[in-house]
Amino acid sequence: MQSTYPHGANVTANGIRQHYLHYGGTAGERATRDAIILIPGITSPAVTWAFVAETFGRHFDTYVLDVRGRGLSEASDELDYSLDAQAEDLKALTEALKLDRYAYVGHSMGARIAIRAARTQPRGLTRAVLIDPPVSGPGRRAYPSKLPWYTDSIALAKKGIDMEGMRAFCPTWTEEQLRLRAQWLHTCDERAVRASFEGFHTDDIHADLPKLRVPALLMTAERGDVVLDSDVAEMQTLAPELQHTRVPNAGHMIPWDNEAGFYAAFGDFLGAKLV
Repeated sequence: MQSTYPHGANVTANGIRQHYLHYGGTAGERATRDAIILIPGITSPAVTWAFVAETFGRHFDTYVLDVRGRGLSEASDELDYSLDAQAEDLKALTEALKLDRYAYVGHSMGARIAIRAARTQPRGLTRAVLIDPPVSGPGRRAYPSKLPWYTDSIALAKKGIDMEGMRAFCPTWTEEQLRLRAQWLHTCDERAVRASFEGFHTDDIHADLPKLRVPALLMTAERGDVVLDSDVAEMQTLAPELQHTRVPNAGHMIPWDNEAGFYAAFGDFLGAKLV
C-alpha cells in the first residue's frame, strides 16, 4: 500500500524547535475532516508512531509530534521539561501549522499533555482522545513503571544497543519494533525523561479534567495496570461527558499489542472510522 507520508519538518513554536512528521495531507475527504495531532509517550519519538500515523493518514491530515527532548525536537540542559511547557508547545504547534480544526490523540504522557493543553480551551480544538494516561499524581498511587526501566535502556542506547539488547526491556515486541526503538531511543534526553516521570507524581491532571470543554474519549488497556476501573469511574465523575473504551488483549502500549483493536476502539469518534 502506498505510504501516506509526505514529509517531516521543523517549526519554531513556543520559542523552541519542534519537529513533526506529517501524514495524509488534505486531499479528498480528508479536507472535510479535522486534522489529527498525535502526541507520543515518555520515550517514544515520533518515528516510533509511524505505523499508526500511516493508518491515520489514510483518513485524516495527521501530524506526529516529537515532544521536546525527544526525537529531533530541541533538547538542552537548560530546557524546561515540565508538563506546562509541553502543553504550551502543543498549543503553539497548532498555531504555527495554521490548523483551523484539529483533535488531540495522546498516548500515556502524551495524553497528560493533551489534558493540560485542553484545559485552556485552545482555539480550533474539537476533540481529545486520551490513551491510557498515567493517573498518578499528588497523594495518588505511583505510576507502575519504574524510572530505571527508562534510564537504563537510554544509557545503553546512547552507547549503541541492538535489537536483542532491547528485547530485555520490551520482551513482547516484534523485531521491527525492537529495531526501531534501539535506533531512536538515544534521542530521548534523560533529563527530559526524568522530569516527565517525576511529573507523573507531582502534576495533578485530575484537577484539569473538569475544564475539558470538547468531546473526549478515554481509551484504556484491558491488560494494563495504568488505568483501573476505579480510575475510569473517578475520571468520568470529574468529566461527565468523557466516553470510555477498553481495548482487549493489550497492555499499556496498546497499538503495539493489538493494532487492529486499537483502531477499532476509536469507532467514528474522530469523524471517520479507521477500519
